Amino acid sequence: MQTPDTSGEDAVALWYELGYRYSKAEGSGNRSAMLGFTVTCVIGALVLLSGFFFGTEWAGTTLGAALGAAAIPVAAGLLSGGGLFLWERAKALRQFSILREALARTGADMRRPARDGLYVYYDAQLILLRSEYEFLRLGGSEKTARLFEESFGFTPEDRFETGPLNVSPDGEGMRTLRERWERRISNRRDLGLLPPELGLREDLAYRVFPREMAVPVELATRAAYLEISCNLLHKRYGWDPHRRASSMPEELRRRIERDLGERAALTRKVRRPGAGP
Repeated sequence: MQTPDTSGEDAVALWYELGYRYSKAEGSGNRSAMLGFTVTCVIGALVLLSGFFFGTEWAGTTLGAALGAAAIPVAAGLLSGGGLFLWERAKALRQFSILREALARTGADMRRPARDGLYVYYDAQLILLRSEYEFLRLGGSEKTARLFEESFGFTPEDRFETGPLNVSPDGEGMRTLRERWERRISNRRDLGLLPPELGLREDLAYRVFPREMAVPVELATRAAYLEISCNLLHKRYGWDPHRRASSMPEELRRRIERDLGERAALTRKVRRPGAGP
């Protein structure tokens, strides 16, 4: 696995901790919704059981009383789910504040992770970010695409292709692209142009903050950029690209087969994380 430049190890560790905290924040809403749903179901079941064992006189006989009894599990679910969400969000804000101060002491800006270059980004994440930029650009989302250009140095003229991909992590093509993007970031910095501020909203949508590539994260990252690539190649060459293989250049056919094969292999790994090869 490719390892970023380790200069400023304290800052690198802090960036990866920040990425981890953003990943945790992504699941906060789901956890809160699940808790609220579970509590609603449990309290609702208890309300029904109380009627079976103790009768329904306690709930009253009017429509208002019946609706009040029915509202008990809903209110309990909302309170528990909402309480968990607010508690986790408050905890996350405290952690972000601590990390912001710690990064500031190293000279970094928490809201601009690529301001000083891409040394904290692994190749796999850069491929995903560049693939998302390409997808946005082809879809006409110019405003969001500019955010990627100004943050990471991407341009439409990059020698980067997806659908199928023409680069892979640790390859010569990615080293050349990384150097190009680093130069563009440096040139903007020399001109006094700051990249746009990024936060939780952008990370929820595109995972723009650097992640440490532990095996599960790397697999998920590779699966994500291969998903984009395969979706684009299906749009360009149909759902069965092999039908047109005879009319394709050998290099293009090889890239298509590689992306489809890697995506299928990764899908099996994600579904069966404990299985062997």
